[in-house]
Amino acid sequence: MAYVTTRDGNEIFYKDWGSGRPVVFIHGWPLNADAWEDQMKCVADNGYRGIAHDRRGHGRSSQPWDGYDFDTFADDLADLIGHLDLRDVTLVAHSMGGGEPARYIGRHGTSRIRSAVLLAAIPPVMIKSDTNPEGTPEEVFEDIKAGILKERSQFWKDASETFFGANRPGNKVTQGNRDSFWLMAMQESIQAGVKCVDAFGCTDFTDDLKRFDVPTLVIHGDDDQVVPIAAAGAKSSKIIPDCTYKVYEGGSHGLANVPGDKEKFNRDLLEFLGR
Repeated sequence: MAYVTTRDGNEIFYKDWGSGRPVVFIHGWPLNADAWEDQMKCVADNGYRGIAHDRRGHGRSSQPWDGYDFDTFADDLADLIGHLDLRDVTLVAHSMGGGEPARYIGRHGTSRIRSAVLLAAIPPVMIKSDTNPEGTPEEVFEDIKAGILKERSQFWKDASETFFGANRPGNKVTQGNRDSFWLMAMQESIQAGVKCVDAFGCTDFTDDLKRFDVPTLVIHGDDDQVVPIAAAGAKSSKIIPDCTYKVYEGGSHGLANVPGDKEKFNRDLLEFLGR
């Protein structure tokens, strides 16, 4: 098992498959690198090097008490990229993970970055305000934290329904999708679970997105019940200078895992990588 030691002494687990131009996958909350297994194999089978890590507090990485903010997450990503001396990198990020390439580029620039993919990602900002009326009300984030603290195992089982759109007629969500979500969520520490809600709910990435100077693919489902498209993908696509925007009709939040949308995303990813 491979680990990199961060600048503040934590251990970050990562997978490194294949060879060729590097593609770094950044998972959503409350998941880990295993969420990207299908895409890791897809890129490795097609001549790329797939790399995915567990965010601190998640999966097999260290579970510190502090450091659950996007400046720290971006520095962890920079430490991984530097440790492996990666260059000409494509960053692929889902959900909360979408804040990490945004803040990474905002803090560290794009000297090692070739392109980026934001999938159902949280930027530019999630929380509802006078300037972001399409956002998510603050009480939703408070309810999420209360659910984790009350009985997190059942909370994650329930959350998997809207994550994948299993509550929609005619959905193709498998029981395996939902079981996998629960398993990964239970590997996240309860402290990381709660602190990350504050981080992804309230962090504003608008200025970070303005610093993107690499080709970027933004993909969002128009039936995303977790990160609504109007406040996220639709806005990010207008802020990022060199952006290709794709909307998946009827797509849920868990696009990379649900049969049908998963294969579509893999094709779009390979097409983007080949440009």
